[in-house]
Amino acid sequence: MTDAAEPPRTHFIRQIVEADLASGKHDRIATRFPPEPNGYLHIGHAKSIVLNFGLAESFGGTCNLRFDDTNPLKENVEFVESIQADVRWLGFDWEDRLYFASDYFERLYGFAIELIDKGLAYVCDLNAEEMREHRGTLTEPGRDSPYRDRSVTENRDLFARMRAGEFPDGARTLRARIDMGSPNINLRDPVLYRIKHGVVHHQTGTAWCLYPTYDYTHPISDALEGITHSLCTLEFEDHRPLYDWCIDNVSVPCKPRQIEFSRLNLEYTVMSKRRLTDLVGESHVTGWDDPRMPTIAGLRRRGYTPAAIRDFCERIGITKSENLVEMAMLESAIREDLDASAPRRMAVLDPLKVVLVNYPEERTESLEAANHPKDEGLGTRTSPFSREILIDRSDFEEVPPKGFKRLVPGGEVRLRQAYVIRCDEVVKDDAGVIRELRAWVDLDTLGRNPEGRKVKGVIHWVSAEHGVPAEVRLYDRLFKVPTPGAGGADYRAEINPDSRRVLAGAVVEPSLRGVQPGERFQFEREGYFVADPDSTAERPVFNLTVGLRDTWGKSQS
Repeated sequence: MTDAAEPPRTHFIRQIVEADLASGKHDRIATRFPPEPNGYLHIGHAKSIVLNFGLAESFGGTCNLRFDDTNPLKENVEFVESIQADVRWLGFDWEDRLYFASDYFERLYGFAIELIDKGLAYVCDLNAEEMREHRGTLTEPGRDSPYRDRSVTENRDLFARMRAGEFPDGARTLRARIDMGSPNINLRDPVLYRIKHGVVHHQTGTAWCLYPTYDYTHPISDALEGITHSLCTLEFEDHRPLYDWCIDNVSVPCKPRQIEFSRLNLEYTVMSKRRLTDLVGESHVTGWDDPRMPTIAGLRRRGYTPAAIRDFCERIGITKSENLVEMAMLESAIREDLDASAPRRMAVLDPLKVVLVNYPEERTESLEAANHPKDEGLGTRTSPFSREILIDRSDFEEVPPKGFKRLVPGGEVRLRQAYVIRCDEVVKDDAGVIRELRAWVDLDTLGRNPEGRKVKGVIHWVSAEHGVPAEVRLYDRLFKVPTPGAGGADYRAEINPDSRRVLAGAVVEPSLRGVQPGERFQFEREGYFVADPDSTAERPVFNLTVGLRDTWGKSQS
């Protein structure tokens, strides 16, 4: 997906792949993206998607989409479908290589019997609490299970009866027989299978009550699919010896290489699926696709483009070092993309009526304006101009602060792509609230600035008669602090109460009537916005994607 004019940025994984291909170790590469379908994908997953699919694309290899569906208690079809939609939306295609770990359940069971026959796995009767007591600590070795030396015959019999459903949940597990004294706790006879009754798996239904663990399933699935480079985040580095142990001790057709890289940590958000699930379940947000969420669905609804997300993932790079990425980098990527591609429109978010007293009441003009100042290919549109217009309330100050360059009593401004006006009268209600302005319009200034005339300010406007009522949703960062939950703090207490503001009285230019969900625009002088799925033909709804510049840090200081 990288522009041919810009070669992919190199990193240590790309260098490993290049070396493996150059040495003849592999004649082609095969990667995979293996999400668990227990939630929606987030921006951190996008980094992995871009890496795995991007490497395969760069080197003429393949990338599989495989669902790690070994825990039916937390998984469902909604998540399966959303993940596929997100990967496609980002611009990647797994072609006919869609797999589920559950596709391999029968073969995984057979490999478990192979381990039993080799004396490398045994059925254990310790419950979870007893197993923790036997496991030891980082400084003390573990203790052997009293069931560790069961015979092959007994283990085969018990394992078959586990599959047949004879034992209740937690009564027995199948464990690898490795080394209870290993300094790597992951090698202290890890669980390979556990019993789960009464659940319906989204792919296999009720066919199984015996489910393999991730650490057992993942390496064997990679090997069965012929994966050459198994790319995962750093938290799996300590699991790599177990990954290698599994594929070394069963008769799989190849031996993939696991390589770890740092996960994406992004300011002002959380990436834990558990926390994201809690945000949705506890109604801190409106759903998985809430535009404040770091989910791909949320970013899509907020107006982010696939190109911007891919570009961001390329910018942050692939390293072994954990770091916290500034939110401004993500916002910069979408800002640059939309600056080049988004048509311009005018929208008044907080309307204040201006009556142009010398403009004929019956007159309406159609003023032509470019859709984009730098791209003539985007064409033009016309906007009606009439005696009564709406400007943004913030563009007028009765007592202006120093440096204010917009409309003031007795002062002049230019209406964008229209005339110069002068404010002559301020009309207030009984409470002293400004209700409208009355102004004089210089009809000799359409599209020109007479010699010697100095007008410093330019403001946007919409015809009061022709403007379309709209709802505008202003979104900000979901959390008030860069690292929510740091130091043991309750991340919920750090939610930004002003992360969503709804402006129900906004008015947009008439060309936006009937806008389709997903269409993106720059509202001049306001920011970049996208039409929300809640839009109707007569009342569009727009979400703020990103401002015209990064002012968030200044506003919080």
